[in-house]
This record gives sequence, structure tokens and C-alpha cells, in this order.
Amino acid sequence: MQAMATRVSRAKAPVHNADIARIFDEIADLLELEGANTFRTRAYRNAARVVGELGYDVAARLATGEELPKIAGIGADLAGKMREIAASGTCAALEELRHRFPPGITELLRLPGLGPKRVAALHDSLNVGTLAQLGRAAREGRLHELPGFGAKTERRLAEAVAAKLSKARRFKLAAATQYAEPFAAYLGATVAGSYRRMRETVGDLDFLVASASPNEVVERFAAYPEVTQVTARGTTRAAAILASGIPCDLRVVPPESFGAALHYFTGSKAHNIAIRKLGLARGLKINEYGVYRGRRRIAGETEESVYAAVGLPYIEPELREDEGEIQAAAKGELPRLVTLADLKGDLHAHTTASDGRASLEEMVEAARLRGLRYVAITDHSRRLAMTHGLDPARLARQCAAIDALNARRPGIAVLKGTEVDILEDGSLDLPDAALERLDVVVAAVHSRFDLPRERQTARILAAMDNPNVCILAHPTGRLIEEREAYDVDMQAIVRKALSRGVALELNAHPDRLDLTDAHCRMAREAGVRIAISTDAHATDGFGDLRYGVGQARRGWLEKSDVLNTRPLAELKRLLAK
Repeated sequence: MQAMATRVSRAKAPVHNADIARIFDEIADLLELEGANTFRTRAYRNAARVVGELGYDVAARLATGEELPKIAGIGADLAGKMREIAASGTCAALEELRHRFPPGITELLRLPGLGPKRVAALHDSLNVGTLAQLGRAAREGRLHELPGFGAKTERRLAEAVAAKLSKARRFKLAAATQYAEPFAAYLGATVAGSYRRMRETVGDLDFLVASASPNEVVERFAAYPEVTQVTARGTTRAAAILASGIPCDLRVVPPESFGAALHYFTGSKAHNIAIRKLGLARGLKINEYGVYRGRRRIAGETEESVYAAVGLPYIEPELREDEGEIQAAAKGELPRLVTLADLKGDLHAHTTASDGRASLEEMVEAARLRGLRYVAITDHSRRLAMTHGLDPARLARQCAAIDALNARRPGIAVLKGTEVDILEDGSLDLPDAALERLDVVVAAVHSRFDLPRERQTARILAAMDNPNVCILAHPTGRLIEEREAYDVDMQAIVRKALSRGVALELNAHPDRLDLTDAHCRMAREAGVRIAISTDAHATDGFGDLRYGVGQARRGWLEKSDVLNTRPLAELKRLLAK
């Protein structure tokens, strides 16, 4: 392939919801650094989350001349900025803020232990505005004398910067989807790589096309409106950078090689190496063009034919990490992975009663339109003041409203629930008398993420001893690429879940995907049930079930391992323990 780096000049690239969300988040970051009113900052942060979860493309809708519908949490000013970003790719408010700070300073906010005040102090006192500058200042010992810093913090920041700079940028799966799916449709391509394996984040997008006219496909790839730089181009392959910054690779193969190429470019590398070794043991050569015995190609049109050539059944993409799937396939012990169609309901959703952005009726109708048979309404408990959490009286009124809604037979069963806070001592934020009347009690940690491992574990185990608790929500508290999981003994959590009949949640929100795939396997092997739930705060949130199912499949989960694949009557029996 010819090496090159060509800047592409063409009309403005389309703007996706992920781009609008990213701009709102950057505005919020810069406002925080400026010390702006917290309500103003929070409005942008909330708007970023809302736009990121919308089920339609804002810019595409505006391009057709349609006006935006009223969006909960988005006022007239923010809606105007959405239109401005959709039209130009930026907005005046962002550009004005950018002029006040050095480029890249918001990256400092992504480091653990660096909030807006500390970043502002670094900028004002040491003129630090980039990761590289921070790393150099830490190595030179210039941080620990600043108020609020110390030798330990200085050392930790030096390590965090080094790790960050050595790590290539990655995109969360849901954001990558917004760029991958339109490009794939435009090319008539299949997306391979870590995207197809449903990894939590992806570093690039790998497109594969079967065609007898590769030059035409390469030209079409390079002409895509979102391509800003073509970095390499050949007769059957090309590479480019999209306006979003995500790298893309194209490979064009003849139709008879498509299966072998799809297997090869899906990966993982470790899985492919193991398959090639099996082939070598049979006197076969396996590459992206096919499976060969000598010079004769004996397989490769389909992925199934590649696996069959080495004596294995088809292995689903999500399992291809060389973590036991090949041995399981050889023994006929591959799991029959759960599918989106297997899910009958969602057991974690919020309304405007706490921090949701849609009413009870709107959320229930959205769940019904998704084809769900039941949905649990689990608004926050009173401890989370910023979410306007429910006290026992307000929870009782919501339960009455749910009873009334169920009496009207909305075409979906609505379960009464709450997401109750686990307090620092392991007690729950609502009294047992309030919890006992609910169908679903989802317990969650929302504070003191910094507790030592022993205390954090003891706190959660104590909460799971409460007989009203049905599900432990987002069990490690992580936010992907934003907040590390709190330090907790997951094996102890799994053992307690089994003994108390508590399900562990796989939170499907793409910022969380908590449980991890490894923890899903741990729970499955112990016999603990998993609830795949969206934690939806708006009507579009139920669409995140696809990401939860992807994570579940990476964790080897079958339909029988997942709580909310059960019919309603069986579910209620299991919840009642």
C-alpha cells in the first residue's frame, strides 16, 4: 500500500450527536475552569448527556428543514447552540472560551485527582496547560509546594500523565457507532475489528468490503464527506482520519475471500494466532485470503468454513479473545449467547420524579414501543439531593400512580421500584417499611468511592444482607475513561449475591458497561443471575440495551444467566426470593 498523508478539502463534514455532546462537555469543562456558576456548568453537562442519548440524528433532522422537538433538559438557548453546532461544527460560546485557555487544558481534568480548582491553580501558578507540561512539572518537582498538592500527589500525577501520553486515544462504543454505521452503509461494508467484538472502546474502525472492483471502493472511501485526511491508499486498501479524529482502515477483497478476511480483521490477534496454529497442525495455511492446503484454497468464503477447516464450530465475534473459547469450541461447550431479542424487560429506569427527563407515562410508553413486556421504575432515593430523590411519602405516591397506570392496561407491566442509596455504613437510604411494598429494590453506591477496599466491600455486603434488595446496581461504580472502579472485592460480592439471591446489574449505559466482561464470567460461573438494565433517564435510553447485550455476550452469558429474560410471572417469583 502506498504511504501518503493527504489533507482533504471538501464541504463541511456531517455533525453527529456525539460531536454536539463533546462540544457541550468541553464548554462545561472550560466554564468549570473559569469558576462559573455551577448551575450553568451543570446545564451544559446535562445537555451533553441528553444529546448523546437521543435516538435520532439532530443535524440530519435539521438538514431536512424540520425543527427540533422539545427536548427535556434543553432550553431555548441550548437548542439554539445545537442548531449552530449542527450548521458549523462549532459555536461562538465554545470559541470564546477557548481563547481564554491554552489548547488541551481540558485534558488535565481527565486525570484522577485533578478537579477544576487544581487545574486552575496549575495554570495560574506554573503556566501548566497541557499533559506534557504537567508531566514535566511533576518530574521536576515543581508541584508539591503548591497549596493542595504534596509529594504523593505529585508522584501520582507524574505516573498518570505518563500512562495517558503512552495510550492511544480510544472512543466509547456508542460514540464510535455514530461514525461507523453511516460510513459502513455508505460503503456497503462490514465493520470488523474491536467494534465487531463489542469492546467497550475502540481505537479505530476497520471496514471490509467484498468487491470485484476494488479501485472504485477505495475511491468512494476517500471521497466520504467525513474524511479529512487520507493517510494511505493502494489498489485494495486505504486509511483515513475522520473529522471526529477516529482513524479508519479499508480492505477490499474478492467475494470468495470474504469470510477469511472477516475472521482475520475481526481479531483478536491472540485468537487469530491460535486458529492459525490449529491450521498448521493440520497442514493448512490460514490468512485473510482463505484457508490453503498447499496452493489450493479449500475454504474462506464464509467464517464458518474457516472454523470448520480446523475442526471447530463457529465462534461468535464477542468471544474471540483467546480466553478459553477455542478449547470450549473443541469440547462442544460454547455458550449459546444471550441476544437482544431474549430480553423481556428493563429493571432500572428513571422519570422526572427524580433526575429523569421524561414522565412516568412517557417512559413506560417508550419501553412498550421497544417491544419490552415489563419495565421497573426505579427513581433515586432521598439521599441524592441533586437528583431530587424520593422520600417515603413521595415514593408511596409514585407507587399509587404506577398502580393506576397498570389498571389502565398500557400494554406493558410496570413494576414499582427504587434505586436506593447504600450509605457508608451499609444501611439503606429508605426504611424497610417503604421498601417492602416494592416489586424491585435496586441498591447502589453513589458516594464515598474512595473508601478502602475492606470498608467498601463490607459496606456493599451489608446492604445485600437486607432482604428487600433484589439487584446491586453498577457494582464497581466505574465510568469508562472517566472514573476508575472503586476498590472492592468482587469475589466476595459474587459469593454474597449467590447466598442472598441478589442479582448483579450489568448497567448497559455505554459510559458504564458495569459489570465488566470478566466479572460477568465470574458471576456466571458462580451461578449468580445478571440483570441487563439501561439505567434510562430518557425515552431514548432503552436503546442502550444493545450495548448491555454486547457486554453480556463478551462475558459468555446465556439467556438463562440473565434475570430479565424471564416471563413476568417467573421474574416476580425470583424477585420475591
